[in-house]
Amino acid sequence: YFFFLFSGLIGRSWAMVFAAGGFKVKLYDIAQQQLTSALENIRKQMKEMEKSGFLKGALSAEQQLALISVCTDLKATVEGATFIQECTPENLELKKKIFGQLDLIVGDNVILSSSTSCLLPSKLFTGLKHVKQCIVSHPVNPPYFVPLVEIVPHPETDPSTTERTYALMKKIGQSPVKLNREIEGFVLNRLQYAVISEAWRLVGEGVISPTDLDLVMSDGLGMRYAFIGPLETMHLNAEGISNYCERYAEGMRLVLNTFGPVPEFSGETVQKVNQALSEKIPVVPKVLDARRKWRDECLTGLAKLKTQMKSD
Repeated sequence: YFFFLFSGLIGRSWAMVFAAGGFKVKLYDIAQQQLTSALENIRKQMKEMEKSGFLKGALSAEQQLALISVCTDLKATVEGATFIQECTPENLELKKKIFGQLDLIVGDNVILSSSTSCLLPSKLFTGLKHVKQCIVSHPVNPPYFVPLVEIVPHPETDPSTTERTYALMKKIGQSPVKLNREIEGFVLNRLQYAVISEAWRLVGEGVISPTDLDLVMSDGLGMRYAFIGPLETMHLNAEGISNYCERYAEGMRLVLNTFGPVPEFSGETVQKVNQALSEKIPVVPKVLDARRKWRDECLTGLAKLKTQMKSD
């Protein structure tokens, strides 16, 4: 049994990923209404994906739905669970309260995992009786279409907890990566913020328009990065990494030294970027939702293509 705490977007997505892997799943929330609408939402999504041939896993939508149950009683939900994934909002006090409650009712074999994207394990789990069983498994939104999961241990996490979590994520078809120690922002957001930071400076300094900046990524760097990372890019763009560093280190340092300070993300640049993006995608729920749906369809297609290319 795998158990997901709270039935919001991430909780629902996780439940779908695990059900696609053939695992029995329980969704917990305090309000029955939340759970009822979460199940309706999952059913609708699974049926749509089955129709378009994008449903993950070997089981039919009905078979996967049959693996998902719901519960409003924390103690009853935890019973028989081997892995618990907490999916509450990014609020340290709330998460600590939840883990404090779980700490009192779980056995010594269950893994307590958090979906947090930025709270450090040492802030979340320190002082818990079951700290050795605690870990962060940070998915990328939406986890159903983007397989990466960052696995981040607390300094006291038992290595077997990390190994079991890693193996489980592999088993359900995600792409887990292990961080050897915690660090602010983990790895995905550190890389993302480095890109956002320079993008913001370039637009703010009038070097390029917001629309063209995004094109540099989507039709340039992003095309490569969908299949290989920055280090392999270096390796292939020369005769290996050592050769790349010999050739380009000086030029890279020259450019990197011209980078400005960390932006404030306020003032004129916000208006400039907001205007350009609002013209392209007006900030209206209906329009934003349609664009998110389109993004998810693109990600689904890309995920399918990547699987196909791996098997070729």
